[in-house]
Amino acid sequence: MARLAPKNVPSDLEIAQAHKMEHIRDIALKAGLLESEIEYYGNYKAKIDFEAVLKRLEKRPDGKLIDVTACTPTPLGEGKTVTSVGLNEGLNKIGVNSMLCLRQPSLGPVFGIKGGAAGGGYSQIVPMEDLNLHFTGDIHAVSIAHNLCSAALETSLLLGNPLNIDPHSIQWRRVVDLNDRSLRQIVVGLGGKLNGVPRETGFDISVASEVMAILALATDLKDLRARLGRMLIGYTYDGKPVTAEDLKVAGSMTVLMKDALKPNLIQSLEGNPTIIHAGPFANIAHGNNSIIANRVGLKLRDYVVTESGFAADMGAEKFMNITCRYGGFKPNCAVVTCTVRALKMHGMPAGEASKMTPKQLAEYLKSPNNAYLEKGLENLAKHIENMKKFGIPVVNTVNRFAFDNDDEIKIVQRGAEAAGASASVPIEVWMHGGAGATDAAQEVVKACNEPSNFKFLYPDEWTIKQKIEIICKEIYGADGVVYLPEAEDKIKKFTEMGYGKLPMCMAKTHLSLSADPNLKGRPKGFTVTVRDIRASLGAGFLYPLLGEMRTMPGLSADPAYKYIDVDENGLIKGLF
Repeated sequence: MARLAPKNVPSDLEIAQAHKMEHIRDIALKAGLLESEIEYYGNYKAKIDFEAVLKRLEKRPDGKLIDVTACTPTPLGEGKTVTSVGLNEGLNKIGVNSMLCLRQPSLGPVFGIKGGAAGGGYSQIVPMEDLNLHFTGDIHAVSIAHNLCSAALETSLLLGNPLNIDPHSIQWRRVVDLNDRSLRQIVVGLGGKLNGVPRETGFDISVASEVMAILALATDLKDLRARLGRMLIGYTYDGKPVTAEDLKVAGSMTVLMKDALKPNLIQSLEGNPTIIHAGPFANIAHGNNSIIANRVGLKLRDYVVTESGFAADMGAEKFMNITCRYGGFKPNCAVVTCTVRALKMHGMPAGEASKMTPKQLAEYLKSPNNAYLEKGLENLAKHIENMKKFGIPVVNTVNRFAFDNDDEIKIVQRGAEAAGASASVPIEVWMHGGAGATDAAQEVVKACNEPSNFKFLYPDEWTIKQKIEIICKEIYGADGVVYLPEAEDKIKKFTEMGYGKLPMCMAKTHLSLSADPNLKGRPKGFTVTVRDIRASLGAGFLYPLLGEMRTMPGLSADPAYKYIDVDENGLIKGLF
């Protein structure tokens, strides 16, 4: 098995800061964009006039679409973004005209534990600091538009409540793009009658906002305006829905979101054009970049690599059933990435991993343990099987670490191919960039040229329960579904209101194929409990709640922000 020689690799930040970037004008030219179709945000970032691009290239056939996903994540990470970046570099290195389309990172994880989402090592997007911090202000636009709606709602309640809103029915909260658990449940309107109507509410992180989901699913400005207007705020005392349009705030929200609707152009370390746009949560919302970004990429290039949040049971299922449904996409291939150490963790005895800190676990899993690895392959196999249910070929990539041995890689390859992957290929993109993914790129091109019969998991006409149950049984592997009374009431209500044809956006833990984060590997013999169902009418989906879901993360005892600073020259340090 060929393997590239290892070398000492600096930190992600050191690599990014040492890299000499190309001017964004040259990146745009390389992408096939006209200078009139970009708006400069300094020398290394630009907004794309997507309407002009799509009009100019409307007769050009779309390129081939590749979705990168993964096995169920562990605290150690599987390198999904590293894989996405490296695969795109590899495709370009073998002469394929390819573009990468990714989500924008949230500041919550950046300052928390997970870190940013620019890739890593020599498989990165730059400018890394800008991308992981304020970037072009899109998330701030989402936050302020969302909170304008909150302010309009509170004002309406205070000034006579002309819409007859039942305060206890309000589902609209506030957002901020930071991890702050103290804001999960709050009381507003205290301090006297001029300060509003006292009531309990709370904050979500900005990327969990329905406004962010709408940004990712809107197809143009008119569609954005219509979707914002349809957002469900709550209900009247007699049970009628109240929307942002009823509050007369949707127009102003659209004005705030107008520039954010334009995708962002930056570059990879190897100078390949990359579109970054939108960043919806993958365990609450649908967890994929924007329809607009993908449409632009598919017109500009022959291949587009995109990435779905978390594992194939989460972001990838939602990409296929929600993003592709609204975007009109037919993906040509899915790439399911994994690491040897993640599969070994999935094969460990129940509860063993939770007894260790992430650092202890990482060190423990460096040692060979083929029994754990063989058992953990069940998780990877299920995700490969799931992607094949959509009628498209699947390639498995093994994100290789220096401590992985050849026998372990061969075990994964045999398991992945036995599960239905057309190929299983080790990659070393963190260490070697695109050169570490050329074999994988060749296999992906082969897969994209295989016959495919893309199909949704369910038709629009199915009932809410039918849609929930096929996802739970076919994708998660559950034996059945149990509905709590509140969920039953919502199903009846939403069906009567005409929302039954909407797709389902399942809100569940990303740490297991099941709804129980403690069940690793490939759980069997379990049922899924639906405790509630909520409506994101602007985004265009219903989201059943499976277990307790946190829409506002908290900080750990050792968060990343402790190590981030600037030196005397203003250079950022400690970001990663």
